[in-house]
Amino acid sequence: MPRPGDGTPRAVTLIPGDGIGPLVTGAVEQVMAVMHAPVYFERYEIHGDMKSAPQELINSIKKNKVCLKGGLMTPVGGGVSSLNVQLRKELDLYASLVHCCNYPGLPTRHENVDIVVIRENTEGEYSGLEHEVVPGVVESLKFCSERIAQYAFEYAYLNNRKKVTAVHKANIMKLADGLFLESCREVATKYPGIKYNEIIVDNCCMQLVAKPGQFRCHGK
Repeated sequence: MPRPGDGTPRAVTLIPGDGIGPLVTGAVEQVMAVMHAPVYFERYEIHGDMKSAPQELINSIKKNKVCLKGGLMTPVGGGVSSLNVQLRKELDLYASLVHCCNYPGLPTRHENVDIVVIRENTEGEYSGLEHEVVPGVVESLKFCSERIAQYAFEYAYLNNRKKVTAVHKANIMKLADGLFLESCREVATKYPGIKYNEIIVDNCCMQLVAKPGQFRCHGK
């Protein structure tokens, strides 16, 4: 593998963002500089109170394929669209992937934690399909497709993980989350080597805190 500093410098789109965003991205910039990493940053001062992301930012991300982004403030209420969600939709970043695991030398309450959380990033509540029926009555629509389930199972297959758990609220949202579970079950039939199970989100949160090891399942 090439050592830091070798090769042609690569452009990376940089959005410092709001709040602690500039502190986080600034720390990454310092690390890259100390390592003499072959990257340079195309900086864009974008903030959450802006109505939309400028097209030159979108073009930069599509061109560079890599973006270091700090958090953007999300206005609460007032009908202002979240710039974070706008960017996800514009770039079709429908899957959020977070890997939670233990690291040697860092003591924690639980050992052998190795969980990957894959969350829908643009559908469900993030679809933003809502309207006011009459004054004081607002209706919110939930849209979902099977591609997040397909992503989760394909990730598990490619990374030798033997279990996928669908987290839902179908006990209350019987139609919307019921459709989500139907999609997951259909995709699961295409991956017979991967165990599939379901859990209500309330119970899942408790189990993650109490017994996170049960969600870990690797192939040998």
